[in-house]
Amino acid sequence: MITMYALHWIGGLLKKCNYNQYPWGKAGLLNLDLKKKGLINAIKAFNPLRIKVGGSLQDQVVYGVGGVKNCPNFMKNEDSLFGFSQGYLPMERWDELNKFFNQTGVKVTFGLNALLGRNRSQIEKGLWVGDWQSQNARDFMKYTISKGYKVDSYEFVKELHREPKTQPKVLGPSGYYDVKWFNSFLEVSGHDFVDGVTHHIYNLGPGDDPNMITKIQDPSYLNQVAQTYKGVLNIVNKFKPQLGAWVFESGGALHGGAKDLSPTFAGGFWYLDQLRMASTYNHKVFYRQTLIGGNYALLDTTTSIPNPDYYDALLWHRLMGSTVLSVTQESNPNFRVYAHCTKKKPGISIIFINLSKDSSFNVTLSNYEHQSRNLRSTDVAKPNFEFRGSKDREEYHLAALARNIQGQIVLLNNVLMVPTETFDILAMEPKLVNASTPISIAAHSIVYVTIRDFQAPACA
Repeated sequence: MITMYALHWIGGLLKKCNYNQYPWGKAGLLNLDLKKKGLINAIKAFNPLRIKVGGSLQDQVVYGVGGVKNCPNFMKNEDSLFGFSQGYLPMERWDELNKFFNQTGVKVTFGLNALLGRNRSQIEKGLWVGDWQSQNARDFMKYTISKGYKVDSYEFVKELHREPKTQPKVLGPSGYYDVKWFNSFLEVSGHDFVDGVTHHIYNLGPGDDPNMITKIQDPSYLNQVAQTYKGVLNIVNKFKPQLGAWVFESGGALHGGAKDLSPTFAGGFWYLDQLRMASTYNHKVFYRQTLIGGNYALLDTTTSIPNPDYYDALLWHRLMGSTVLSVTQESNPNFRVYAHCTKKKPGISIIFINLSKDSSFNVTLSNYEHQSRNLRSTDVAKPNFEFRGSKDREEYHLAALARNIQGQIVLLNNVLMVPTETFDILAMEPKLVNASTPISIAAHSIVYVTIRDFQAPACA
C-alpha cells in the first residue's frame, strides 16, 4: 500500500477558521513558501513522496488558461460551498509548483474542479445538479501536457492522453462511503472508467470532541471503522476486483484536526492503525490530510518541523512492503500487532502498538510456538514460515518525551527526533538486537521490528 499526503488550496489569504482557531497559516497552494528548507528536506526524505493537490476547495478553482484571464482570489462568501467564493490558479503558480515537485521528486495526483457550472439542488440537500463545464479543466490538462508536467492521476475526469504508458489514472467518486451512492456511481460510469475507487475516512469525529483522547486509545472504537473498509472492498470486488480502493482523505478528526491531539504522539495510535486496516482490506493508496496546513498536518504549519506522525509515516514508507501477513494475538486488546513483508528487502517487518499507559509486553519469536488440539501433547504443529534467528533484528522504538503522549516531541531509540539547524531530517537508524532475546514493547509506545532471516512463503 502506498501512502500519500495532500497540499490544500486553503491557507493564508483565506483565514479559514476551525473551532475558533486558524490552524492553516500560509500553507495554501497559492501562498506556500516553496523555498523552505524544512519543507524540501522533509519531502526528499521519502524519495519519493506522493502528493494530492486539492482539498475542500478544489471544485471552486478556476484555472488561468484558455479563455480565462484573471479571476478574483478566494473570498469569504457564506452562500458558497464551504463558505468561500471561487478562486483562481494562475499558470505562473502552476509552473512554480511543478518546478518544486520536480526538485523534490514528488508524484502528483490532481483534484479537478468537477462542480464548475453546477448549482445546489433546491430539492435535495448536499446535491449539486447541472452539467459540468469541463472546458476549463480540459484546457488546464492540455497546458500541463504541453509543458511536460507529470501528473500521475486526476480525480474525476476522463484522460486526454492517448499514450497508455503515460496517461494519468482516473479516480472517483471520493467522499464518504455510502453503499447506494458507490454502487450507483460504478454502475453508471461502467467498469472501465475509473482506475481507483476513492473514499474518505474521518472516524474520530469533530476535532473539538473532548473525548477524542479516549477514543484514540480504545481498541474497540478503532475497530469499528473496519466495516467501512470492508464495504468499499466488497463493492470494488463486485465491479472490478483488479482496481483496488484508495483512501483519498483521512485526517482522523474532521475540520482541520484536533488541536491538542492530531499533531501529538498519540495521533500515531490512530494513524498506524488506519494504515494497517487499509492494507488488510486491499486498499492500494492511503492519503493523509495533510502534508502541511491544519492541525492534522505531518509538518508544523509555521516552521515545517515534523510532527510525530511524520516519523511514523517515514518508517512505514521505508519498511512496510505491500504484502500483508496474517498475525493474531489474544493476550490483550490494547496490544496491536501487524506484519508485512519488508519493502524491497528480505524478511518481514512488524509494528507493535501498545495503547496501554501501564502495561509493557515482551514478545518471543519461535519456529514452534502453537500446539494443535488434534495432536498429542508431545507433538507440535509445524508453522508455515522459517525463523532462523541467526541475524540481529532491527528495532525502532518510538516513544513520547517524558511519556507525555499529547506532546509533540518524539524519541526514536531514546534519541530526540529534532531536525538540525539546517533543517536536515535526522537519520532513523535501527537498534540491532540479538534475535534470541524477547522484543520489549513499553507502555504507550510504538515499535517497528525488521527481521531479515524470517522467511515467509508470501514474501518469496
